[in-house]
Amino acid sequence: MIHSVLVANRGEIARRVMRTCRELGIATVAVHSDADAQAPHVREADAAVRLPGDAPADTYLRGDLLVAAARAAGADAVHPGYGFLSENAGFARAVQDAGLVWIGPPQDAIEAMASKTRAKKLMAEAHVPLLAPLDPEEVTDADLPVLVKAAAGGGGRGMRVVRERAALAGEIEAARAEAASAFGDGEVFVEPYVEDGRHVEVQVLADAHGTVWTLGTRDCSLQRRHQKVVEEAPAPGLEDGLRATLADAARAAARAVDYRGAGTVEFLVSGQGRPYFLEMNTRLQVEHPVTECVYGLDLVAHQIQVAEGAPLPADGPPPPRGHAVEARLYAEDPAHDWQPQTGTLWRLDVPGDVRVDSGVADGSEIGVHYDPMLAKVIACAPTRSAAVRKLARALEQARVHGPATNRDLLVRSLRHPDFTAAVMDTGFYALHLAELTSPTDADADDAARALLAAALAQAVRDEPARPRVAARTGGWRNLASAPHLRRYADRDGTEHEVRYVWGRDGRPAPVSAPEVRVVTVRADAVVLESGGVRRRYPVAAYGDRVFAGAHAFTALPRLPEPEDVTEPGSLLAAMPGTVVRLAEGLREGSTVTAGQTLLWLEAMKMEHRVAAPADGRVTALHVAEGQQVDVGTLLAVVAE
Repeated sequence: MIHSVLVANRGEIARRVMRTCRELGIATVAVHSDADAQAPHVREADAAVRLPGDAPADTYLRGDLLVAAARAAGADAVHPGYGFLSENAGFARAVQDAGLVWIGPPQDAIEAMASKTRAKKLMAEAHVPLLAPLDPEEVTDADLPVLVKAAAGGGGRGMRVVRERAALAGEIEAARAEAASAFGDGEVFVEPYVEDGRHVEVQVLADAHGTVWTLGTRDCSLQRRHQKVVEEAPAPGLEDGLRATLADAARAAARAVDYRGAGTVEFLVSGQGRPYFLEMNTRLQVEHPVTECVYGLDLVAHQIQVAEGAPLPADGPPPPRGHAVEARLYAEDPAHDWQPQTGTLWRLDVPGDVRVDSGVADGSEIGVHYDPMLAKVIACAPTRSAAVRKLARALEQARVHGPATNRDLLVRSLRHPDFTAAVMDTGFYALHLAELTSPTDADADDAARALLAAALAQAVRDEPARPRVAARTGGWRNLASAPHLRRYADRDGTEHEVRYVWGRDGRPAPVSAPEVRVVTVRADAVVLESGGVRRRYPVAAYGDRVFAGAHAFTALPRLPEPEDVTEPGSLLAAMPGTVVRLAEGLREGSTVTAGQTLLWLEAMKMEHRVAAPADGRVTALHVAEGQQVDVGTLLAVVAE
């Protein structure tokens, strides 16, 4: 029996594994980098071991340190979670060589599926349908578009869609460089790209006694940069014959590598309903909660029991019931190239009958070293439409006080006609992102009322004695006093002014929006009436940051500060991160063209291109490969 588990991971998945361990009466050991010293998963564990440093390569990717931590803390088993070393056969071997129980599949199965090229050969032998790789030298215009894909790793890293044959060689090299940086393996391959494909996967669970369960399907088609955003179970709209084909193929894939534990077989389903094997993830998936909700199972508990040698029930899994939808809440700005965001998360509160799996808590710092996911929010209901509606409403009402997030995008995505009708594929955001992120007139009106609510609530908070003074003097003045002024900036940096006066009732009244009637004002909430409709705006302030309803503002000083003057053509870092590559041959004096990529910034497991703003010459280059930069760091200057 397992008595103590070291979770070789961090954040949300570490807390998820620990929750099940507590329910099973198993002690837990956390590991943490210096950046995670105060993280929730560390506080919740029975013991914790420091991994010196901040970068994943120095901490969570050091298998030797993780094994040493398990032995030092007296753990007798290791759960790898997902990401980091969860699919590293060498780490699995090291854990077992140290006399510890590995809560995962056999190392041979991990090795067989670790390389997508080797996995495709195995699956072909097992008669699993797949897309045959293409020889890059023989790709013709008729083969386009094609997908360049890293043989190792996942999460969209080392992946490129190529639509012009002339660009193929360059994209292959770029994919190799990214894959080598992310996974230590620069092998890539080329395969046909299915434009209208759906990403459908099958959860498998296998024991050491020959039993293999397939637990229905999941649809993960809503993706940004080949990374999943919304997932659901079961995958909607599939014919019974296709579901059976997917289950049979997933079972064959698991048996081909003598699989044990929880795993996922991923497929691409074309618009014509043809399935193609993509890969097998030899670990627990981020989106496993939707399967748990539908089947009423705890997959982590089953992982532990299988690792202990227990058989799965011979009569099979319980029957599925209802529908579940999961949305990933990220600290990122979808309207600006999905840029990751950093800073303090002051408050995260999601109301309603939903499940929230999160690696953060109120007061957590969102840094640059790790994935920007804040939480997974999961809604379960008897029908798909009910689950989608419940999830959208819970996200809409959530209080997310901190960096910018994709919350509004998630709400709009869940309510988009194509999604509600289950008409979607992996190109959903490529097609709809502009409309999903463009503000509407209703958004602008709500933002204006929220701004007013923020100003009035702050007036009450900052000037609490004002109502008493007004009451004592009767509110009489010989001359009308000038309106009070407050200035704010929204998330885009646009500045706004709000003017108000103190009324005889001791409450601030708007001057800049006379059509709005103030019903009640408190420091934490304001009720406004406009067009005969009353709306309540909760307000919270953290220093100069103010959140009103679903909107965020920065309070500005009454008198504006002198503006910093930036040299024309300056390229500033839009996010903190690491300069991972410079364009080949780039140096001061280089001639560049508008839109040409000059360098790549890596932040929160994603690469971001920094391009030349115009045709011109690089007059200054201030960074080098491997250099860490902060927001606003001057990277280069391009003179037209």
